Amino acid sequence: MESRKIVYHETGIVATGVAVCTAVMVLIFVLLGKFSLSVLWGGLAGAVISIGNFFFMAVGTCLAADKAEAQDVKGGTKLVRNSYILRLLVLFVILFACAKSGVFNLIALVLPLVFVRPTLTVAEFFRKKGANPS
Repeated sequence: MESRKIVYHETGIVATGVAVCTAVMVLIFVLLGKFSLSVLWGGLAGAVISIGNFFFMAVGTCLAADKAEAQDVKGGTKLVRNSYILRLLVLFVILFACAKSGVFNLIALVLPLVFVRPTLTVAEFFRKKGANPS
């Protein structure tokens, strides 16, 4: 149960950070005079894809940690590896389909995938030392 709380908490942090960064990205498009509805749709789709990717990565990692804790280290390692390959494959298919549809601005679609790492870095900076994330 504790690992589920951590996954939800961290995903909430990532969702907030990605939403803020995506809003700033859309604002930059507006300020540059390059805004269109495709930018908005691309940003929204990219944010959802990015948050979903993080969520499934966190779930896979927690499941692998549970396996490792139960003395099945090889099973945990295999789970992480397979989860990574599956997530990359799904990301590729979804991004390819979105790009081919012509509905989404490609930059606005892909850029939110980059926002996860800075969000986690900033969140870690503000986290209290020794504090439990839940």
